[in-house]
Amino acid sequence: MKKIFYLLLLAIIAYGAYTYISLKVDFTKDAKEGIQFNKSSWAEVSATAKKENKIIFLCIYATWCGSCKKLKKNTFSDKNAGTYFNSRFINVSLNGEKGDGEILVKKYALESYPILMFLDGDGKIIKQAGGYQNTEELINLGKTVFEKTD
Repeated sequence: MKKIFYLLLLAIIAYGAYTYISLKVDFTKDAKEGIQFNKSSWAEVSATAKKENKIIFLCIYATWCGSCKKLKKNTFSDKNAGTYFNSRFINVSLNGEKGDGEILVKKYALESYPILMFLDGDGKIIKQAGGYQNTEELINLGKTVFEKTD
């Protein structure tokens, strides 16, 4: 029994190391055809959302998070995700361990990464989901929010 436990533990560690090393992702750069993330401060984004009466799509990530890297590399870079999200939301991606991201993690008592949130300009949560989402799942998540408020 111990042997199985140690083999399972080794497999989990190996998978984690592989994910961390193999998915090198620059969270500060957006794919040309994918979701374009606003680089303004949270205060500026909130003000714009209020002024334009738009919903904010917020991804809070950690640079060490395998699911976050996969989301950035596979889903956020997808042309269909970009087409849908860029035309409907103010998109923001923040590191949950720095600056505005860290403040929002504390404000909303978030406990895991990635967190995908849809908020109004006042910071009221409209919808929230956690974990990796493929393109179809993310677009469907966006539709539940956009069509609800439309």
